[in-house]
Amino acid sequence: MIPDDVVERVREEADIVQIVGEFVKLRRVGNSYRGPCPFHQGTHNNFSVSPRGAYHCFVCHEKGDVFTFVQKRLGLDFVEAVKWVGARAGVDVTEVQRRGPDEADPREPLWEVNAAAAAFFEQQLRDDRVGAQAREYLDSRGLGLDVADRFSLGFAPRDANAMRQHLAALGFDDKRQLAAGVLMVREEQEEPRPRFRGRLMFPIFDGQNHVIGFGGRVIGDGEPKYLNSAESETFSKRKQLYGLNWAKQSIRKADRLLVVEGYFDAIRVMLAGVEEVVAPLGTALTDAQAALVRKYTKNIYLSYDGDAAGQKATFRAGDELLRNGLTVRVISFPEGEDPDTFVAKHGAAGLERAIAESIDIFDRKIQLLERHGWFADLRHKREALDKLLPTIRATSDRLMRDLYIARTCEAAGISREMLTAEVEGAPSSRRDEPELDQVRTPAADGRAHVRASGDRRSDYARQGNRAERELVRVLLHQRRYVETVGERIGAESFRVPAYRRIFTELVALGADATVDAIAGALDQDAFDALEELLEESRGLERADELVTGSLNAIEKREIDARLREIDRTMPLAAADEKDDLQREKARLWSKMQSLGPPTRYKAFQKARNST
Repeated sequence: MIPDDVVERVREEADIVQIVGEFVKLRRVGNSYRGPCPFHQGTHNNFSVSPRGAYHCFVCHEKGDVFTFVQKRLGLDFVEAVKWVGARAGVDVTEVQRRGPDEADPREPLWEVNAAAAAFFEQQLRDDRVGAQAREYLDSRGLGLDVADRFSLGFAPRDANAMRQHLAALGFDDKRQLAAGVLMVREEQEEPRPRFRGRLMFPIFDGQNHVIGFGGRVIGDGEPKYLNSAESETFSKRKQLYGLNWAKQSIRKADRLLVVEGYFDAIRVMLAGVEEVVAPLGTALTDAQAALVRKYTKNIYLSYDGDAAGQKATFRAGDELLRNGLTVRVISFPEGEDPDTFVAKHGAAGLERAIAESIDIFDRKIQLLERHGWFADLRHKREALDKLLPTIRATSDRLMRDLYIARTCEAAGISREMLTAEVEGAPSSRRDEPELDQVRTPAADGRAHVRASGDRRSDYARQGNRAERELVRVLLHQRRYVETVGERIGAESFRVPAYRRIFTELVALGADATVDAIAGALDQDAFDALEELLEESRGLERADELVTGSLNAIEKREIDARLREIDRTMPLAAADEKDDLQREKARLWSKMQSLGPPTRYKAFQKARNST
């Protein structure tokens, strides 16, 4: 047999329109696709396929999902159909031995632990003494115990033994609690301890209402502010959405979905009566999450915070959704407001007005660029195009992509031919790869001469990325460099997110910060990188050379990036602007040379590899 979770994953990943389209000529009609029925050999378009996963014939009344279609069309049994669909959806389908009638799902033991933990947390929230601070916090946000009951909110006590002992008394030993992720063991400790302490708890449910994990919001001081369950057999934060278990029927009925940033935003919107709302689990929206919502509706409304971080998350989520063929609009709130505070003041009616005034995500991006003057001069115009290109490339709907290209040409005042060529070229994320063309290098007098390049310039990017790792490694082992390095570069100089996050915490917490304090603020990727760097101590006796070499390599990478930007901007420039750009190139090459030739990086590598 095939495990239920694998079947559901294949169902979620499969594009029924594409699969049915292999057998039936379909055309789009409204929100569905129509064609002649393949079952009664119809000639009229009475056969309807919904992108949300179902088909139906209005004449012979055949209906079902993607598996039913493949079974009936190809004469396969259910297992064969799942494998066939899985192969096209890119999901590996493996059979396991069929469970007997008395055998439970292998995830059942973990669901039981999580359910028992959720009940314990709910009890602790209501405890007069233990949950008092958490109840006061909920009250400060205008939420009472009736809301806590509706969403199964709870409180993880600070007592390190309370939950463990309670669950043990119910028959859940440490091994089972560890597997479920409610207990954890740090390397420096032997005794298990709760993953969540002193936190308001949000149980996370799957589509069948099993408690698969938790999100915890710290009450009082502590980091990180929000903490999710660790990855486990039942929980993957990249594949789940908070609130989907409550929202899925409303999404289908309303044919729309609001995506908000946090747990409280989702709860507030649902309390107002708009139930078709979900929230990612503290991460940027992932491809798996975008594919999941595609099964319910094509119409997505993003409603993140209006600050810089919220805008960044909005556009990252938008690109992921556009890549999955969805229509994306952005809901804007007054400055300083988020969905939680706005809906608390204006209710469902105010939210519906904001939804009605929402705009397409690409128009929102151009609106912000125009508002801040990004199209006013040549250099910023080039940077504005670089900000728009990823969204145009991400858009899988060809008609929408064409509209985005036309809108960009209008805003930036450039030719359609030039923009189309840029869109069809290599994505910006690959611009650091070796180039096979010629680049112009300014001579000392500011005039340019041509030299063959490629490998040498691309080396700066590779060296800079390696330098980030070495710089953070030295700072972790020898904290005396933290202050001086923090004065020379900022977190924005780091391109690798894990190293950027570690560097940010090192500078923010200071040279005396403990490893535990730093680790507590990191996501899983950064935490894994931290552990790896702490295990490496080679070459630290030459720390001065490592720090200097790393800083120089990072600065040369930034200079190289600007030189590449100038090269891309040059075709857009007028004659006098080209002269300015050539002079800037001369200054940058002079600065690059003052930092030393690329061969000087060999000393940096030698220092790292020394024992």
